[in-house]
Amino acid sequence: MAASPAYGEEKGGSSSLGEPEYGHDPASGGIFSSDYKRHDDLKEMLDSNKDSLKLEAMKRIVAMIARGKNASDLFPAVVKNVACKNIEVKKLVYVYLVRYAEEQQDLALLSISTFQRGLKDPNQLIRASALRVLSSIRVPIIVPIMMLAIKEAASDMSPYVRKTAAHAIPKLYSLDSDQKDQLIEVIEKLLADKTTLVAGSVVMAFEEVCPERIDLIHKNYRKLCNLLIDVEEWGQVVIINMLTRYARTQFLSPNQNESLLEENTEKAFYGSEEEDAKDAKAEAASLAKRKPYVMDPDHRLLLRNTKPLLQSRNAAVVMAVAQLYFHLAPKAEVGVIAKALVRLLRSHSEVQYVVLQNVATMSIKRRGMFEPYLKSFYIRSTDPTQIKILKLEVLTNLANETNISTILREFQTYIRSMDKDFVAATIQAIGRCATNIGKVRDTCLNGLVQLLSNRDELVVAESVVVIKKLLQMQPAQHSEIIKHMAKLTDNIQVPMARASILWLIGEYCEHVPKIAPDVLRKMAKSFTNEEDIVKLQVINLAAKLYLTNSKQSKLLTQYVLNLAKYDQNYDIRDRARFIRQLIVPTEKSGALNKYAKKLFLAQKPAPILESSFKDRDHFQLGSLSHLLNAKAVGYQELPDWPDEAPDPSVRNVEVPEWTKCTSREKRKEKVEKPFYSDSEGESGPTESADSEPESGSEENGSSSSSGSSSSGSEEEDEEEEEDDSGEQSEDKEEEEEEEKRPKRKDKEGSHKAVLGTAGSPSEEEEEEEGAKKAKKKAPQGRKGRAETSSEASTSESSSSGSDSGSEAETKPRKAPPSSKASSKEISLLDLDDFTPPPPQPIPSSSIISTSLVTDLEGLTLTDTSLTPTLLSPAFSAVKTYELLHRMAGEGLAVEYCFSRRPFPSDPHMVAVQIQISNNTDTEVKNLRVNEPKPLSGMRIQEFPEIEHLAPGDTATVVMGIDFCDSTQAANFQLCTHTRQFYVSIQPPVGELMAPVFMSENEFKKEQGKLMGMSEITEKLTLPEKCRSDHTIVQQVTSAANVGRVPCGASNEYRFAAKTVTSGSLVLITLERREGSTAQLTINSEKMVIGTMLVKDIIQALTQ
Repeated sequence: MAASPAYGEEKGGSSSLGEPEYGHDPASGGIFSSDYKRHDDLKEMLDSNKDSLKLEAMKRIVAMIARGKNASDLFPAVVKNVACKNIEVKKLVYVYLVRYAEEQQDLALLSISTFQRGLKDPNQLIRASALRVLSSIRVPIIVPIMMLAIKEAASDMSPYVRKTAAHAIPKLYSLDSDQKDQLIEVIEKLLADKTTLVAGSVVMAFEEVCPERIDLIHKNYRKLCNLLIDVEEWGQVVIINMLTRYARTQFLSPNQNESLLEENTEKAFYGSEEEDAKDAKAEAASLAKRKPYVMDPDHRLLLRNTKPLLQSRNAAVVMAVAQLYFHLAPKAEVGVIAKALVRLLRSHSEVQYVVLQNVATMSIKRRGMFEPYLKSFYIRSTDPTQIKILKLEVLTNLANETNISTILREFQTYIRSMDKDFVAATIQAIGRCATNIGKVRDTCLNGLVQLLSNRDELVVAESVVVIKKLLQMQPAQHSEIIKHMAKLTDNIQVPMARASILWLIGEYCEHVPKIAPDVLRKMAKSFTNEEDIVKLQVINLAAKLYLTNSKQSKLLTQYVLNLAKYDQNYDIRDRARFIRQLIVPTEKSGALNKYAKKLFLAQKPAPILESSFKDRDHFQLGSLSHLLNAKAVGYQELPDWPDEAPDPSVRNVEVPEWTKCTSREKRKEKVEKPFYSDSEGESGPTESADSEPESGSEENGSSSSSGSSSSGSEEEDEEEEEDDSGEQSEDKEEEEEEEKRPKRKDKEGSHKAVLGTAGSPSEEEEEEEGAKKAKKKAPQGRKGRAETSSEASTSESSSSGSDSGSEAETKPRKAPPSSKASSKEISLLDLDDFTPPPPQPIPSSSIISTSLVTDLEGLTLTDTSLTPTLLSPAFSAVKTYELLHRMAGEGLAVEYCFSRRPFPSDPHMVAVQIQISNNTDTEVKNLRVNEPKPLSGMRIQEFPEIEHLAPGDTATVVMGIDFCDSTQAANFQLCTHTRQFYVSIQPPVGELMAPVFMSENEFKKEQGKLMGMSEITEKLTLPEKCRSDHTIVQQVTSAANVGRVPCGASNEYRFAAKTVTSGSLVLITLERREGSTAQLTINSEKMVIGTMLVKDIIQALTQ
């Protein structure tokens, strides 16, 4: 039935639009019919005036291409529609043209002006498609047009178009390599792109065009490391492979000292004591020359940011990270890749084959890494032969004295397999185990001898070959085995096995003096019928017997040599003539005749049975060259580690200094002049300088975020949210009361303050008990704590970023200020002042603040510096994070929260309120931030130094951090007069923004500008407890620091904010549907922030 419409269509018969097109059947007679009416119906549809017909025709044509049909004869009809105004038709036309533009170059060139117009189209997909088609027309004459198009697309607003430009670069380079210099400029520009969509594509272009230009990577190295987790999977593979080679040229080997020690141990094991004594001084000198290894922070950054990708669903990404760790990581850290690689063994056989090839190479040098997963390499009967042989290879590499008995039991089972190639490989594996592990050599040899009675000739033959190699190690002890093997010459027909037996008998003929001549007699009979390899061994056997037992074998030897003299193979003829002259003395024979016996019967070293993967690690793991064990086209050698580390400062990004930092620093200087000038007197300026951050931090104790971050600690933060957020919303008023009590105590002169945590009272009691116990056990546990904190500090310090940081504030911290500081300026920032006084326990603060908010909803405030705090006291619950645990800090406990107030010195910084508690018995002095090492682009404004903190006291300070609109952690050192602690602050994405107030019309206008790829929509189901207006607004504002936008519709909630650093708008719309369903829409040009914010808000609303 299916053939009739296909036949009708091929003949030109029209079919209804809904019918699918069937393939061209050779049996239908279409091969012999004329093609002049072929696809006529499609051509008519393409020529029609109706867009619906054109769209249907294009869908059918693209479906034909997808099925592998040839649709090139439709090119003229399709190319006419390239100027069609219907976007859907235009997209499909471009898909068709990308496929056939190279074949139909002349016709494609006629439409080149249309493609150029397409490059200016407002739709980003059309711009990208036009560039893709243009780069697919491989005609040298349009190279300048392509070059211009690529340059324009590289500056396009849409990251998708920039990605397409990166894809076009290698195409243009392969067409005209003279454009390399201009293309490198474009690559350099695209490498600076901060979007994850572009990163993988531009690195691919870099690898194709100029992989030697490593200087282009320097300033983008940290950015690529940080973006890696969000790049698409195939981009991750390309970037990881490129960064592997980059790291091998820029960092020192982390195992350089270990490799030297290993060499020394090998010398000590194999060398004599005298040699050791001679070499001791030289070794000591070489060790002294080597400096203690300290890992470069950028090296650590690469290892830390690639580690999470071991959990990727893409096997290629996991393999790329595994090879990076194998080639770059310290030996102690490489073990983490073993579990990920073993996980890949559950994939398809093709993936297993590649992974096992790499595991086989790794297991030679790093055997201990895979030993815990030994059973994962056991062979299944369903495995293909190639997989079985590779698993055997790995099992053999992992064999040692502890697990050899288990492995040999496995091998015994494998020998019974029906797969003969696999059985042969198993016997070779037994031989390798016997060679490497001396204590099982006799067991293996006896087992192999038993196999000589096997019915299968291939098993016997392989056993003979392996036994021959084992006997060379201890020939004198095994003359019985040699006799047993001599009897097999009558039965075994496999040439390699027969040759092995003959070699053994010839080599050890003195151990079997009676049997050897008889074997030669039998072989002389069948000489002419033997294979060449066997004939050569017969000649050798004859020569050795002539030299050791000439009475019995003289005539036989002459007979064999005469047969060989006239053999068809010239190798055998040459060997016979050479041996005759060497062993049979004549007048013409020279001096060599005297040494014939030494030449033939010299002691030969036993063969070392090595893995075929032993020397494969000189190829980069995971590469095609490693898989083939041969250099493939385009393979780039993995560079050797440098002897001295190149200058790490080349990776410091200088760009912000001339764009942003200088202007910000100027602003800071202007702000800070009155704080530090001597003209205004001693008390006033210093008091105001110290009091503003102090009071701001205390008042803001109740306005922190409960959002979660998106990096490695995201899951932990989300779990904390689930546990804490309910209690935070319920105990809000109590916390505000607690916040105000310390204010009064501060006015009286004491340093004490109540922690603003949302934890339960029982937790606080447990912490106090733990603190008392810690004080009692301090002398005993001091050493352990010091060790753990030092370990933590080394790991943290290695993960720090660039050395760029803001100047430290050097003013000493004074006593907590009075309320005079707030009298400087009355503003909406001081909403807490409207609440009732603390002694009256009336929980009306939230009611007043919510009414204030509703009153202010319709207003459009122009001063955005006021906005971040307008909503936070009303809705936000405190979320406190631990910066330094009192155990790690040796009694010093540090917590922080995000105050959601503008940082006084710089509006582009996020204000972080830090609470420091001294739980020790001694005074802590000189508390300060030392050597902040934020990542590229980040800036840290330190808090003023705290000169002394009495035992049991608590101090609250505020510091500013410019996170550069990223959730990457800011790393710095917290120092006292005796210790320094490496700590890091990681912001939830909701804290990277400040509220913006706008009217409904302004909101809609801005939302219209942020459509397409800048819009993220998710559906969710609201639980019963989260369906009231108040609860919804409360949950959204707790997840993100946003401002409410007035809305005419009762079922819609709108919020607006802008990112603190770049000022990019973030617009949030929550629309309630029927029942409990709702739709959340976020519009932002920062796609990464939008994606993360969607997760956080949905979690806040549904928990």
